[in-house]
Amino acid sequence: MISPTGPSTTETAVPSIVTSEAIAREEAHAAHNYHPLPIVVESGDGAWVTAIDGRRYLDCLAAYSAVNFGHSHPVLLDAARTQLGRITLTSRAFHNDQLGPFVESLAALAGKDMVLPMNTGAEAVESGLKVARAWGYRVKGVPEGLANIIVMGGNFHGRTISIVSFSDDPTARDGFGPFTPGFRTVPYGDASALAAAIDENTVAVLVEPIQGEAGIIVPPADYLPAVRELCTAHNVLMIADEIQSGLGRTGATFACDLVGVVPDLYLLGKALGGGIVPVSAVVGNSEVLGVLHPGEHGSTFGGNPLAAAVGSAVVGMLATGEFQERAADLGERLASRLNELIGHGVVAVRTAGLWAGIDIDPALATGREVCELLMERGVLAKDTHGSTIRLAPPLVITPEDLDWAVDQLAEVLAALRARM
Repeated sequence: MISPTGPSTTETAVPSIVTSEAIAREEAHAAHNYHPLPIVVESGDGAWVTAIDGRRYLDCLAAYSAVNFGHSHPVLLDAARTQLGRITLTSRAFHNDQLGPFVESLAALAGKDMVLPMNTGAEAVESGLKVARAWGYRVKGVPEGLANIIVMGGNFHGRTISIVSFSDDPTARDGFGPFTPGFRTVPYGDASALAAAIDENTVAVLVEPIQGEAGIIVPPADYLPAVRELCTAHNVLMIADEIQSGLGRTGATFACDLVGVVPDLYLLGKALGGGIVPVSAVVGNSEVLGVLHPGEHGSTFGGNPLAAAVGSAVVGMLATGEFQERAADLGERLASRLNELIGHGVVAVRTAGLWAGIDIDPALATGREVCELLMERGVLAKDTHGSTIRLAPPLVITPEDLDWAVDQLAEVLAALRARM
């Protein structure tokens, strides 16, 4: 059950009791805010990871796109090692020699002129919300305290209090109130509903070009252009959360590129840190990001030299276009293979580059059950919303390994159907 082109199971595997003991230690002392598959990873190379029991697995999640360039990519490791031997943190109380090149190159990649560096994706979203409100009051002229931001049903932007305040996922929201006001929710993909929700105090529209946590939901092709048109017409900022969809995942630098849309602000994260350090950013032009003044927003680790060095290496890799092209080409292969499974245990497939949402027939199994069976066959994937599983392999995955992963899914589905 191991890929003919990939690593095989180690003959001298550590007994499985070691896995159980490692999981028990984590469960005893780590907060139970995740429900991981029962695998303990100790190393990774490219699209493959090795567990402490010696078995190797094809990683088809890539840490929710944070490992777009694969595990232990030599270019990224070299950048990190070099900077580790120099300096890793200065705080923004002082300048450092890595931040300037990083923000310059990232701004150029996005076609913007200013970058606000942060650490995590949720920080980027929170920062974008603050910037939008400040812009609304200081530039648009919205009366203080009245700014509203329009968000989409089914969204996922993180788990901070302000962000879950406008989530409609009860798991993320229930039990965490009171919530932050100032947000309006409209159905995702419905430009008419968005148009009806905009008023004179609307300062921004926050949208995922493709909804990842919801199950790789791709909106109609005319939706994002309509959002852009509405935002321009009403003097409202368009904020694109490209934390999962950006930086090569969909076959383009940004998912917005697929439909020729340029937002006012990009929210970036995950892959920006190369899977090595947390790096996120808000990227826009100075007429928007320039509303911030010293002392109004910050982060001790945001823009640190280590993060900036790794981020610069990531931007340099994306600047060649190689990874975007690879994701587009392999994405066509993935879509073709997955569509063959419709009617054979799969009820729907949605893809964008090397990113897929696969709706399993709920009569067969839950998404979690399918992921557990895939794990037994050496493939790591992640479920969401009941019967949907997501595939997001590193962009360095080989065509042969990609085919093998789909083969394992087909065999899992065949076995489940045979039980009925």
